[in-house]
Amino acid sequence: MSIEHVRLTKQAKDQLIRLKRRTGILNWNVLCRWAFCVSLAEPTPPPPMKKLPEGAVDMTWKVFGGTYHEIYLALLKERCKRDGHEINDEVLATQLRLHLYRGINYLIADRSSKGITSLLKRLPMAPNLTETGL
Repeated sequence: MSIEHVRLTKQAKDQLIRLKRRTGILNWNVLCRWAFCVSLAEPTPPPPMKKLPEGAVDMTWKVFGGTYHEIYLALLKERCKRDGHEINDEVLATQLRLHLYRGINYLIADRSSKGITSLLKRLPMAPNLTETGL
């Protein structure tokens, strides 16, 4: 089982553009990875959508996941199991998009996200970044 493409709506694309400007992170796939992880950190499942609209952003799974695409897939499968979902390609693709939308919304709502340092501070075990010089 695998995911071939990651597709996001125009609204998500516009939010990613704002996040790129705000954070200085130039690649959508990197921002999407952050969004995905932020959403996975939430204990509740992402809210369902009646119909997931097709999008303006389209990237392959390997571009989204990069070198660690297998790890991201394993994280998604584990989360789907925990949330009581069947594991198949359709469910994985849907849950990925729901996690991405929720994570992007969280990141865009956080006005303090002004660079990689502020994203790192979102990590539960983040070191004191001022002590490390970041």
